[in-house]
Amino acid sequence: MAVSATGEGVRRGRRLILWRHGQTSWNVERRFQGSTDVELTATGVAQARRAARLLAGLRPDAIVASDLKRAAATAAELAALTGLHVTHDEALRETYAGVWQGLTHDEIIARYGDEYTAWKRGEPVRRGGGELETEVADRAAPVVLRHAEKLPEDGTLVVVSHGGTIRTTIGRLLGLDPHNWEGLGGLTNCCWSVLGEGVRGWRLLEHNAGTLPEPVLGDDD
Repeated sequence: MAVSATGEGVRRGRRLILWRHGQTSWNVERRFQGSTDVELTATGVAQARRAARLLAGLRPDAIVASDLKRAAATAAELAALTGLHVTHDEALRETYAGVWQGLTHDEIIARYGDEYTAWKRGEPVRRGGGELETEVADRAAPVVLRHAEKLPEDGTLVVVSHGGTIRTTIGRLLGLDPHNWEGLGGLTNCCWSVLGEGVRGWRLLEHNAGTLPEPVLGDDD
């Protein structure tokens, strides 16, 4: 427990580490993955191992992850270092984006430019006929909160998921209007955001942490 200057104990509160998976070949190709089950590249595995060494130093109490291969493999690297069991939950999968999935960024702009522009303006859009961002938050945020409730008083939960799902979950947990979720920006492969428990709810302590600034390659850009 942290100690104040007066010697009195200060409760740190619970922490949530929302960690994006490592690089995939579709990330490099700027191809929209969504719920397609794409594996990590060799670079993605190396990213996960490097990040896991850093995150293990935070002494997490629990790990929960999307069941898609890229997130599960990333989580496995941290589990190997900490000895923790990984709980997989399909509710932490990336946004289902229908016909957008498998298309490159340029192909989406060319075929569905109006839909893409409306999404970037913050309008509720079913990209490719898939899920709304609010629907992603509806399924993912409760899973995070349910596992957070099981933590000890000052415990840490690592959530291994996907860029879009993490962004919408953070927006929901912070109580932001969905129109403003885009303002959080994306996550680089294998970087993470940290939420801390405050007296008025969850607070964003770090965003896109883990490396020097790098381009965001993925579904959420």
